[in-house]
Amino acid sequence: MRAVDVFLNSIPVASLYAIREGFKSVGVTGNTIGIFEDLMDSKSLFLTANTESIYAGAWLDLSKGPIVVESPPNTLGIVDDMWFQYVADLGNAGPDQGRGGRFLFLPPGYDGPVPAMGFHVYRSKTYNNLLIWRGFLVNDDPKPGVESMKKNAKIYPLAAISNPPKQKFINLSGTAFNTIHANDYTFFEEVNQAIQEEPAGSGDPELVGQLAGIGIQKGVPFAPDARMKKIMTDAAAIGSAISRTLIFDTRDKEAYLYENSYWKTAFIGGNHLFTYADGARRLDARSMFFYYATMITPAMTTKVVGVGSQYAMATVDSKGHHLDGAKNYKMTFPPNIPAKDFWSVVLYDNQTRSMIQTDQPLPSINSERGVQTNKDGTTDIYFGPKAPKDKESNWIQTIPGKGWNTIIRLYGPLESWFNQSWRPGEIELVK
Repeated sequence: MRAVDVFLNSIPVASLYAIREGFKSVGVTGNTIGIFEDLMDSKSLFLTANTESIYAGAWLDLSKGPIVVESPPNTLGIVDDMWFQYVADLGNAGPDQGRGGRFLFLPPGYDGPVPAMGFHVYRSKTYNNLLIWRGFLVNDDPKPGVESMKKNAKIYPLAAISNPPKQKFINLSGTAFNTIHANDYTFFEEVNQAIQEEPAGSGDPELVGQLAGIGIQKGVPFAPDARMKKIMTDAAAIGSAISRTLIFDTRDKEAYLYENSYWKTAFIGGNHLFTYADGARRLDARSMFFYYATMITPAMTTKVVGVGSQYAMATVDSKGHHLDGAKNYKMTFPPNIPAKDFWSVVLYDNQTRSMIQTDQPLPSINSERGVQTNKDGTTDIYFGPKAPKDKESNWIQTIPGKGWNTIIRLYGPLESWFNQSWRPGEIELVK
């Protein structure tokens, strides 16, 4: 039971570790920034990424000292620590307010000199930190955003501020690599490796105690015997099954956005700490989120009309049946879709929780790519192995034998989304 609890509560750190190892496998280390110049497609395995953002990412290793990040304008940047705890916002939701700026990240226990001016300064509890930027398309074209990032984004040690090294970039579009944590015994090895790299006291004492209870402890070799390995192997299978149940068959009524609807939110409780009003942790909500998605910031739960983005996810059809890749479905958006900028629908593989891999490199549609609208203002979206005749622009491909789920994203959400006077139609099975 303790090993199952460790699995459910350690998903954030295992996920962060897996992202780092995935980045390392394609050369995103040091001051190298990985950027998806032609958008992210389904070849790269990232939990619920989208096909509309210009993603760029880097790993901030503070073990050798403070790091300077020069953030480009008009981006959404997030830094999370090794426990997947929020550290900072950069860009539009950050203190630079999207104008671009210099950020200084200090390692745990740092007591050296700090520049008096010119930086937004943050101190991380861990040495390892993930930085992800999202840039924006201009008339459905990633090129302007990519050029801005490559011109303005820089990462270098504070010690090299007088002579920063040349910034390196790697184009990751079309690259196959994995950033998803293990779901077998290896999961516990991933968590142990992360724990050994971080300072004692950087994690929550309660969780650290659970880890110690199964032999994962800072400075202590992790060497479970055959009996313990079998227990952990079973625990990983059970923990994975519980996590998938929380995503695909949650009983939490607060997960659902509307009455008599199966559209859900990934942020149950409406805050990035996954807490109840009295401060108690929503453990299932946290496990659900981090098993399904990545990156955490208070900005994700901020509701501002016309600013940022809002999400709705669906894992079943209008009858509550799981979505089957061999069947055909239809979903209708009522008129006046509440997105000031644009909207998108992206499909994901239930197994990987990453974009589903089909003949479509971008398994999505969005309002800037020629979607057909009906005469009455409604928009029909189709899902299935083959496109309905003359509906190719409004169709996303599925695969027989694979379950799938989907996320609606509204960029620049309008008041009718927040007051729920507009809501998406359910996903209907086409007979």
